Amino acid sequence: MSVWNLMLPRHRVMAVFVFVTAILATGSVRAQSVLILGDSISAAYGMEKSEGWVHRFEQKLMPYCSNSRVINASVSGETTAGGKARLPTLLDTHKPDIVVIELGGNDGLRGLSPIAMRRNLEAMITLARDNGATPVLLGMRIPPNYGPQYTQLFEQQFKQVASQQAVPFMPFFLEGILENGGFQEDGIHPTIEAQTLLLRNAETVLGPILPDCYAGNGDAKEGDEHV
Repeated sequence: MSVWNLMLPRHRVMAVFVFVTAILATGSVRAQSVLILGDSISAAYGMEKSEGWVHRFEQKLMPYCSNSRVINASVSGETTAGGKARLPTLLDTHKPDIVVIELGGNDGLRGLSPIAMRRNLEAMITLARDNGATPVLLGMRIPPNYGPQYTQLFEQQFKQVASQQAVPFMPFFLEGILENGGFQEDGIHPTIEAQTLLLRNAETVLGPILPDCYAGNGDAKEGDEHV
């Protein structure tokens, strides 16, 4: 057969080019890197890292979404100020597609300024967007013994940030944990058994922005009904 017979007509060449480009584009969509910037709740306090919700999330993401990564940069005791200080280096090092901000609980427990907390959250959201990442906010509440004025002001900051910044938002990341007796003896940190519920809570906001290959997208709908 002549080599000329092996050459494709121009329109077929273009069709092949478009097809290959589509495959490459699909692959790039599936290659998601997710940075979790949290405190002890996401750092699997009181248990092995492999038992925490972040590791469970990674286990669901990795087998189905090719080239995806989960970077858990959570630190026990972290505040929003600490997260804001660490975030630029984390963004430069990992270049994530999604940044999950699970911070603020320690600000409240230490009685720090809710207004300063809000500004730190806003700064982290801006940093994430400026670096091409989609920010996600997991809200927190504090015990009522801090007084109604402080607890209400604290909770309002998360809602205000989420509304003004238009970010995917879970109002209370620990939703459903207390009702199911899911706290450790300290009454603050979720148990191993509660990690599945934490993952479902996170999926209510992560599921819609993750690619369809993520195994949890169907579960996220169940999570909406659960909470």
